[in-house]
Amino acid sequence: MKKDITCTDSYEAQKLASLIYIKDDNEIFINGILEIIENEIIISLKDKSAHSILFKDRFQAESFADFIQSVIDGTNKITETKVHEDIVEITKK
Repeated sequence: MKKDITCTDSYEAQKLASLIYIKDDNEIFINGILEIIENEIIISLKDKSAHSILFKDRFQAESFADFIQSVIDGTNKITETKVHEDIVEITKK
């Protein structure tokens, strides 16, 4: 399943793609979603740090949260991420 997520700009898109980061064992680096505030998501990483990502709008933020939750839960795995300007294309299986 593929999902295109639109961020506020190319910097936020690059940041999101780098925070998804697929390790060698196909695990993502995101540990959980701490909060959604309008078009912003605060995520926690496995290294215990927290980061903010700005999306184009609230719909994009909620869409990303819904899409990534099955990966955080271990039901699905991220297989690929691509960045095209302000859009991150995420593929999971």
